[in-house]
Amino acid sequence: MTAHRRKIGDREVHPVGLGCMNICHAYGPPLPEDEAKALLVRALDIGCDFLDTATIYGVGRSETLIGEALGSRRQEYFLASKCVLDVRDGQRVLDGRPESIKAACEASLKRLQTDVIDLYYLHRPDANVPIEDSVGALSELVSEGKIRFAGLSEMGADHLRRAHKVHPIAAMQSEYSLWVRNPEIAVMQACEELGTALVAFSPVGRGFLADPPADPAAFHESDMRRSLFPRFKPENYAGNLPLLDEARAVAEEVGCTVAQLAIVWTLAKAPNVLPIPGTTSLKHLEENHAAAGFVLTPDQVARLDAHFLPERAVGPRYTSMGQAVVSTEMYDFEQQANG
Repeated sequence: MTAHRRKIGDREVHPVGLGCMNICHAYGPPLPEDEAKALLVRALDIGCDFLDTATIYGVGRSETLIGEALGSRRQEYFLASKCVLDVRDGQRVLDGRPESIKAACEASLKRLQTDVIDLYYLHRPDANVPIEDSVGALSELVSEGKIRFAGLSEMGADHLRRAHKVHPIAAMQSEYSLWVRNPEIAVMQACEELGTALVAFSPVGRGFLADPPADPAAFHESDMRRSLFPRFKPENYAGNLPLLDEARAVAEEVGCTVAQLAIVWTLAKAPNVLPIPGTTSLKHLEENHAAAGFVLTPDQVARLDAHFLPERAVGPRYTSMGQAVVSTEMYDFEQQANG
């Protein structure tokens, strides 16, 4: 089955993209260089033409791998990257100053071996810089032909509306899955009103929405899920596991895996949603890509919506430290958990 392509700005891409964080860090040791490049090449070969990376992924390493592996095939894919969130002297920093955004873009262009980035996001809001100033820099980069579209990441509807008044925002990247429904509070409606794509990261719940699900006891010592995501703490995780029963039942009806079900659910929620699951596995890459060929009935979507009510998730999605650097809306139960 041929998947219907979806729009970002005036471009069309396969509805399931590839998040390129995992190949460098986050959930364990980075992939060996040859394996990472092979995965990127395989993505293009199977028709995955939306690649999403960022300056901070591997501190530039993800961008470098894409440039080295795919530079000669640049016309075959839609390329997204992000700025503002970076590492300096071993410490994470947020720098949304216009001059810093422009310098970051120049560095990314070199690593990516391209003269234009299709979609360039502000990775996080910088509380010390008005969003209007940061987006102004993106607008200038569009005028200069260095980026095609401006985007935001992990921001709420207010930031989106303010930013859009300065320059059209082609995409908002937000965590969105059966397990994380926060965009439904306000961002999805704002995106629909403004003609903004919603790029859904972690649509498989950072490995939770799989069968078998990710096992916290087996996480590598460098895995961010050990410290940054409270739902993976043992006392919370056990309470979340029963949620998977209905996902398994619906996946069996559809004839797909639980992970594919999680991806196709995001696609079923709105025509402007584009999930970007990440992976280090060629097998999972191909399974994720093939998810676009499945269709859920309205009844199946409704059943999953009702079973995965946001308040049924045990624990907030971020620690208080993680929540402090985003402006995404929170549910009441999360605000209470964050104190």
